[in-house]
Amino acid sequence: MTKPVQARSFDAIAADYDAYRPSYPPALFDAVEELTGVELAGAGVADVGAGTGLGTARLHERGARVTAVEPGDGMAEQFRRSLPDVPVVRGDGNNLPLRTGSMDLITYAQAWHWTDPARSIPEARRVLRPGGALALWWNDGDPAVEWLVDQENRMRVFFGVEVPAVPSHRARFRAELPDGLDFRTGQVTWSRRVPIDAHVANLATHSDFLIGDPAAVRDYFDRERALLTGLFPDGEVEEAYLVSLAVARP
Repeated sequence: MTKPVQARSFDAIAADYDAYRPSYPPALFDAVEELTGVELAGAGVADVGAGTGLGTARLHERGARVTAVEPGDGMAEQFRRSLPDVPVVRGDGNNLPLRTGSMDLITYAQAWHWTDPARSIPEARRVLRPGGALALWWNDGDPAVEWLVDQENRMRVFFGVEVPAVPSHRARFRAELPDGLDFRTGQVTWSRRVPIDAHVANLATHSDFLIGDPAAVRDYFDRERALLTGLFPDGEVEEAYLVSLAVARP
């Protein structure tokens, strides 16, 4: 399955994505301002691959003048329901439907890996004003938390991916960054407490599961839910996250 088709798999589950995916902590946006030198209040920001607006909402709350860019029908429809006061335009990072020199900041929350850097970097350069910045971030399970590492390893086994001998979060993060740009990086930890069913529903919104064999995926989540219920008899888990941030002036 090609990357564009896999990316569009979210459209069918946009409501679940909006309900169960984690948002982002205030400290992340403090770090964005520090590393980019762009004050969000009043800044023109393009949030690309905005999805249902989980990151866009936080930028809007900080006073940014945000325009969301989203290619998916279902995701854009859910975005409009969630954030009716924020404009969303249809497109992607490879062909931004934005004016040249119109933005102070371009952000990608969990979305850069869906782009072709050979096209998305020149597009970012075109759309940014002089002195503007590009900010990319990923929200991953904290590799310092044992039960989350164990869960990730079970997922890797399910998808037939090699389980690393040592967690390699930083190496994987660096592998997502394109060559040719001088990135400054930072990390932010945070957590949220949710019912087990909400945690499993969050996992189920990830694209690898969405394109998998439905019967095998159902069986996997039945086993995962039973395992978590044994580990957390009170019925709730604390999802611990590590947000990895990279910023550059392209």
